[in-house]
Amino acid sequence: MADKPVRADKASAVSELTDHFRGSTATVLTEYRGLTVKELTELRRSLGGENKYAVAKNTLAKRAAADAGIEGLDALFTGPTALAFVNGDVVEAAKGLRAFAKAHPVLVIKGGVFEGKAITADEVNKLADLESREVLLAKLAGAMKANLSKAAATFQAPLTKTVRTVEALRAQREQAGSTEA
Repeated sequence: MADKPVRADKASAVSELTDHFRGSTATVLTEYRGLTVKELTELRRSLGGENKYAVAKNTLAKRAAADAGIEGLDALFTGPTALAFVNGDVVEAAKGLRAFAKAHPVLVIKGGVFEGKAITADEVNKLADLESREVLLAKLAGAMKANLSKAAATFQAPLTKTVRTVEALRAQREQAGSTEA
């Protein structure tokens, strides 16, 4: 294959796909056989503006993945393949793809790439099971706030105890002074 001259259009397609592989947070490979153009347009819209859903020839996508330094996807490049290049929140994109696949069972999630490593379809579904980044950050902030409140109470406790002890001693002296007179 290296001996054959590469057509300019194929070379540019591989270059574009390689750039998408490199520039994406994650990539999910799907089989779209049986989806209408209208459904594919609906899927593209549901993924959001920062994500890209592209149909690609397997040989070109394989070469682009190899050029991007991604290994372990060759077995997934069978049948009609479309790639969802995720540039935003990976969890949200995985949830969107899974929800679309539930509504349109002909869409099959084959696997993908996350943080430069190949992942299986089950791992994509596990990503979809996670809560969104915003929810996880909110939970983290809540846990940190609770720990800070506990720490403040702990630091304040000796001061409060000291004030109560001093007040009890003062009251005891006043009572002892009034019984002597």
